[in-house]
Amino acid sequence: MRLYYSATSPFVRKVRMVLIETGQEGSVAFESVKTTPISSAAALQAANPLGKIPALERDDGPTLYDSRVICEYLNARVDGRLYDAGWDSKVLEATGDGIAEAAVLAAYERRLRPEGMVWEAWIAAQMEKVRGGCAALNARWMSHLQGPMDIGQISVAAALAYVDFRHAETDWRRGNDALAGWFAEFESRPAFQATRPT
Repeated sequence: MRLYYSATSPFVRKVRMVLIETGQEGSVAFESVKTTPISSAAALQAANPLGKIPALERDDGPTLYDSRVICEYLNARVDGRLYDAGWDSKVLEATGDGIAEAAVLAAYERRLRPEGMVWEAWIAAQMEKVRGGCAALNARWMSHLQGPMDIGQISVAAALAYVDFRHAETDWRRGNDALAGWFAEFESRPAFQATRPT
């Protein structure tokens, strides 16, 4: 299998952590591609018609894309336990992915818009989604986050790390002490350490 990736993508990082946590990292070749919403690498476009990462090219079927699809496939491939909590795992994964998506959109707004056209209200709205997601995690999901390792924890960790990476000024930890404490512990996991963007 071949994974088309960019090391800074929170969605790629989620997939890479799943590979490590399920013992499958050695079964995948990694192909780094440069891609943005306005310019996709040719190899990626050939593998995924949407031109988005991550994309997992399989030997025995069509390329898989969207991190949720890829993660569930990888988990099923080894009869993993990352979705054992059912809908709770999936809702927590969606929350992490939503935080990541808002943070990515805000980053693109600053990095890709022509000077003088950056929409500050859009960025502020995306950061409000980040803060709202973090507050919900802190208020509702701590018992799940502190339970057995699952896809929700991986998704949330990848999202929070991306917010730190691109939007440190957001200070998502303020008022979310339990979530901040959980993340500080999660950061020590080998899968998290091995997937840090350089």
